[in-house]
Amino acid sequence: MTERPNILVVCGRNKKRSRTAEHIFKNDNRFNIRSAGLSPKSDRKISENDLNWADLVFVMETGHRSKIRGLYRHLELPTIEVLNIADDYEFMDDELIEILTDRINDTLRIVYNI
Repeated sequence: MTERPNILVVCGRNKKRSRTAEHIFKNDNRFNIRSAGLSPKSDRKISENDLNWADLVFVMETGHRSKIRGLYRHLELPTIEVLNIADDYEFMDDELIEILTDRINDTLRIVYNI
């Protein structure tokens, strides 16, 4: 594990949830972060390079994890944590920021002690 883990946050189209996570944590010096989407219509579509770069992947829904595992079964995938956040929010929604902050920080505290 590097000193600063690389964290990839994934949602459906990389428009709301994962982009919000990247935005709120982009200046956090505990880790590096980037976001991507699973849909071909994503602003930034997930790639093998993203998964090879990542030490930890956060997805919003269980189905996202299944899709990544299916599409990239030939790769040695990093740990994929499901945040269980429905697609009910707009980009930078206050409630979404609060949920993302709590769940990502809780997981980082438990998994990485940071």
